[in-house]
Amino acid sequence: MEAISFEQIAKLLRENDNFLVLMHKSPDGDAAGCAYAMCTLLRNMGKKAQPLCGDEIPSLFSVVSERLPVQQFEPEFIISVDLATEALLSGKALDYAGKIDLCIDHHGMNSGYAKYGYVDAKSASCAEVLKHLFDSMGEEITPLIADALFMGVSTDTGCFKYSNVTPSTHRVAAELMECGADSFGICRRFFDTKTRSKLALEKMMLETIDFAADGEVAFVCVTKKMLQDSGATQGDLDGIAGITKQIEGVKIGITMKEKEDGEFRISVRSSDGVSAADICSSFGGGGHFAAAGCSINGTLEEAKKAIIDASVRTLRGESA
Repeated sequence: MEAISFEQIAKLLRENDNFLVLMHKSPDGDAAGCAYAMCTLLRNMGKKAQPLCGDEIPSLFSVVSERLPVQQFEPEFIISVDLATEALLSGKALDYAGKIDLCIDHHGMNSGYAKYGYVDAKSASCAEVLKHLFDSMGEEITPLIADALFMGVSTDTGCFKYSNVTPSTHRVAAELMECGADSFGICRRFFDTKTRSKLALEKMMLETIDFAADGEVAFVCVTKKMLQDSGATQGDLDGIAGITKQIEGVKIGITMKEKEDGEFRISVRSSDGVSAADICSSFGGGGHFAAAGCSINGTLEEAKKAIIDASVRTLRGESA
């Protein structure tokens, strides 16, 4: 992947058209926010642009997704946002693996899969990177773009309480508010509101909790049956990855979600100098030092044992 500057990215965006903007499977607020922000900016520039995710976009993100009508066209230029590796693509988005023209990301473990790329691992979110890009281009950040980027910044920082937050993060958030971002509404929606189905799901999750390494590793699981019995949607899954890390003494928190055909998607959160990215990379995944993800195939017990064993080895300083 050839590393390029904001100036070169702006040139590519202005010289091309019919953009498809990819996001990773099980999209979070940063991935979705960046995709919708980028598409909105491109449309405001007179281009055609459409976001694409292989998984369903959670209704939680409707604050931005419902404000961007669908466009039909044949893609000519493929962009990925907040995507560390093509292994995190799914569904129809997989059709574009090996064809991505431009990657904009903030994961230090980015695999360099695109033709051109801009990766800023010092930024707390990919949305923070896009804010700086849009500013450098001199393009207007409309209220919709501001909402999408604020959604990305706030969710990837846990409402500005994670260790990845920097002074720049707060400045970006303040500037997005000045551009019209509904900071109160977005924070309330993502951090202070739960559906009854999510509460039911969390109750079931806590019944699966297990510990290893003298309580320094905590594990919970969400099965398909739990989703069905609780009535929870994909949107209700947002934020659950951090539940185990709220437990005193836990250095590695694991949340495992059952998908189709024997696949389990794993979210790992870590602290105290333990690398979540190292744990997940041994299964073909990746992410940040303190927050990463991967997928494991097998039975529930096989997947659980594999991720816990890898976590314990990493905790002990052994190779995962």
